[in-house]
Amino acid sequence: MVVTESRRVASIAAREREGGAAITTDDPRPDPLLDASDATLAARARDGDIHAYEVIARRHGPLMRVYAARLLGADADSDDVVQDAFLTAWRRLADLENPAQIRNWLMRIVSNKSIDRLRARREHDDIDAWDPPARRSQTPDRVVEARLQMDAMWSALERLPLDQRRCWLLRETAGYSYTEIAEALGMSVSTVRGRIARARTFLITEMEAWR
Repeated sequence: MVVTESRRVASIAAREREGGAAITTDDPRPDPLLDASDATLAARARDGDIHAYEVIARRHGPLMRVYAARLLGADADSDDVVQDAFLTAWRRLADLENPAQIRNWLMRIVSNKSIDRLRARREHDDIDAWDPPARRSQTPDRVVEARLQMDAMWSALERLPLDQRRCWLLRETAGYSYTEIAEALGMSVSTVRGRIARARTFLITEMEAWR
């Protein structure tokens, strides 16, 4: 039963990713769930209603995909991250305390998945993929220095508290506004500003030796 449900959820996520046809049921009458609130859909999904979860996926999947793509900078990666986020969310629906906050909860999950993917890239990709191509006029010493500086920046980012790192990455690498970050992460604009300010102060201090 669990395996079957997981496969159905994976199928839902795949259809949402591909922009599949509108949700249909065997009942010819209009689907009342299409106009249901997030709280109603999440509560039903938490009780095992996969159709309600499909409506959630179609409603919030596009925002999750844009969020992941802007953070990761790769459409293929963002598709995988969003699909993984939907599977994880389905398995953890019992942990959702407030069904009305399903969107913010999903955004936090996809944020965690995106940051995990960024960390995996950092650990496994060739470092040249992370650095701008060296100009011909650059000496080997300058190339090495640039790579060491990139290492130092990533190391400093990883020492930031997770919420500060999320906010900083969305602001500095994805170009999100403070309001967009607040909406995506479910926090106030003032909180976002404060966390980004603290992250910048920390990074400036940590990178002082490279200035």
